[in-house]
Amino acid sequence: MKCLVIVLVCAVLAEGIHRIPLVKHKSIRERMMEKGERLPYQDPALKYFPSEFAGSATMYINNYADTTYYGAITIGTPPQSFQVLFDTGSANLWVDSVLCNTQACSEQPHKVQPQQSSTYSANGQTFYLPYGAGSLSGVFGYDTVNVGGIVINNQEIGLSTNEPGQNFVVAQFDGILGLSYPSISAGQETPVMDNMMSQNLLQANIFAFYLTSDGQQGSELSFGGVDNTKYQGQIYWTPVTSQTYWQIGIQGFQINGQETGWCGQGCQAIVDTGTSMLTAPTQIMGTLMQSIGAQQDQYGQYTVNCNQINSLPTLTFTINGQVSYHVSVVHLCLSACVCIALNMRVLLSIQNNQVCSVGITPTYLPSQNGQPLWILGDVFLMQYYSVYDRTGNQVGFATAA
Repeated sequence: MKCLVIVLVCAVLAEGIHRIPLVKHKSIRERMMEKGERLPYQDPALKYFPSEFAGSATMYINNYADTTYYGAITIGTPPQSFQVLFDTGSANLWVDSVLCNTQACSEQPHKVQPQQSSTYSANGQTFYLPYGAGSLSGVFGYDTVNVGGIVINNQEIGLSTNEPGQNFVVAQFDGILGLSYPSISAGQETPVMDNMMSQNLLQANIFAFYLTSDGQQGSELSFGGVDNTKYQGQIYWTPVTSQTYWQIGIQGFQINGQETGWCGQGCQAIVDTGTSMLTAPTQIMGTLMQSIGAQQDQYGQYTVNCNQINSLPTLTFTINGQVSYHVSVVHLCLSACVCIALNMRVLLSIQNNQVCSVGITPTYLPSQNGQPLWILGDVFLMQYYSVYDRTGNQVGFATAA
């Protein structure tokens, strides 16, 4: 948003009234953008009601192709701005750094420069972080971090030194901010959320996601409270079953309203904003694909005829024993070469012969207690406003507005 500063000065002189020409000045945000720096969004109303909004913040986050949700944070003094993926499936905060010379780093315009921050201090500890797609290594340090206007002092930060492969080369973000439990943090470093809690920066120890779909912008991440305008009805809560990831229990799974029995003895699910798709237990993958009408090609990829995607069944999860979460099928063609069929918003990519590859992927690992493990990624979370409660150790879902 551009700010137009108009200066009107009238001087009554003996010769008459002289008018000073109007001058358009660039805003602070515009000047920072010219330097490649980006500021996180902060509600302008904070200056009018600072006490009312103290301890909570809502920030806009970007939606990239319904697969990645990221937003701006700043690190250091003076602040250096970075776009980070907000990930409930990991615990560490890391960003690209000038200490890294691999392709993924060299092609990124925004790299943290610790020597330019007066509040930075080195840790000396190294780390390695594997993800479902890609991995990296680096060193830890401490600095001031601003997330949506909430300022965390002495936050542990990972500075990348090696980002092999191509995964982070094509990424739309400069780093990842993990929001899971500290028990899975590499190097036993304290996550951002835990520092917010210990520094008493939040009026409630919760955060919440509203993820838009169909490539629309307007996604939100709230800390310390919920945005009542982003969901309908009430929030239903279910307990966290393992304080590692945001893991919850599933008591039933239906296809077109018919109970499969696959979770009759219980299943587990990780609620993960850092995973785009729905991930199903490998032992039921074949039967699930058969029920969808998908065929496995010579490359092991399951595909369906794109002309038949409107007939795909509805999938339903029963969570907390009584609340059913339905995901219906919606067909949307975004372009001549990309097609999305929503079955849990299952992404399907069109091939030349109008065959769509199904975006449900298998996981070969069971949960910690041996029960079948699902991952509820963005395709699920687009349809449900999700709330993560660290005090009550529970996850809440409500129908997204």
